Order: sequence, then C-alpha cells, then structure tokens
Amino acid sequence: MAALTYAPAMNRPKPFSMIREFHLADWFTLANAFCGMGALFSVMSYLQTGNRLHVYFACGLIPVALVFDVLDGSIARWRQQSSVLGRELDSLADVISFGVAPAAIAYGCGMQGLYDRIALVFFVSCGVSRLARYNVTAEQLSEGGDKVRYFEGTPIPTSIVLVAVMGVAAWQGALGDRLWFGAVSLAGFTLHPLVLIFALSGCLMISRIRIPKP
Repeated sequence: MAALTYAPAMNRPKPFSMIREFHLADWFTLANAFCGMGALFSVMSYLQTGNRLHVYFACGLIPVALVFDVLDGSIARWRQQSSVLGRELDSLADVISFGVAPAAIAYGCGMQGLYDRIALVFFVSCGVSRLARYNVTAEQLSEGGDKVRYFEGTPIPTSIVLVAVMGVAAWQGALGDRLWFGAVSLAGFTLHPLVLIFALSGCLMISRIRIPKP
C-alpha cells in the first residue's frame, strides 16, 4: 500500500492569494470595470424592455467609471503602490468602460446596421491598440522619470464625450429610427452617419498626436 504524502504547508496554494496582492488603488480600478459592466447590462435591459431609463443608467455609469479611473491613479501615487499588475488591470477596465460599453450604448441607441457595426468594432479595436501601445511605451514616454509626460493619441476615456452625445440623443427621443442624421443605404446595407464620430474617435486614439498629461 503506497504511503500517503503531504505537501509542505508553505507550498500549499493559499485561497484568494491573487486578491491579497491587490493594492487599494486596484479596488478602485475594479470599481471602474464594475461600472462598465453595469452600463452593458443596462443597454441589454433597454433592448429587452424598450424603457429609455436604462439608456440613462448606461450613459450615467460611464462618468462614474471615469471618476474611479482618475482616483485609482491618484491613490497609487499617494500610497506609492504602483505595479505592473495594476497597470494591466487599469487597461482592461478601461477597455470595458470606455471602449466596449460606449460601443454597446451606440448599438442600443440604434446604430445596428452592418456599416455601423464595422465602425463600432473599429472604435473598440483602436481603443485596445491605444492602451497596448501606451503600456509598451510608458517607460519610454516617461523619459527616465516616474511619470509619463504626454499621451500619444487621445486617451480612451475621451469616449465619455461620445456617451454624452448618446445621452442627449436619448433625452430628446432620437433613438432607433429617429436617430440624428437618419440612415443611409449603401449596397443594401445600412449606415447611420452619426456612427462616424466613433470612427473619428478611433482614428484619434491611434494617431501620433501628443497630448500633455496633467
């Protein structure tokens, strides 16, 4: 009969060991992602019920996400507790709250044609690319200091402007077939011209425009 062996206590995996590595700032980053997911669920609820109040909730959660996004950086600097994990976590949360969620809000508001979807996918892809480029070049952009001196391309949280546009459209009842600027049919597929602001935002994010970081 084989003898039972036990791993030393020090080698046993500890429950929630990853969570124990989180700093205070990381919890604010998770709150950012929480708001982004809440916005996504609100858009889904609108598509299910047609209740415009859900669009307001979705649009309102994005500024809250921005507050948490600003606070996590401030807290990390205050406590001097920055890490690679925190930086990656911040980027993933930003993709949800300022990339995927605004695109979903636009889709829920009526930008559901084939060309609309292509433009929205382009917008999200640019946001992901912008964040990846920042993470790779952050050390270079800091020029040997502790802080990045400028952004290359517009930061992804600037999509809050697009969300504000969607919020005003919802408030004025310009949703679905009543979306501003109407719809255009090209080769049998639909394009809502309003979606072009998302395409423009995507182009600005992946541009080489230098924006001083406050």
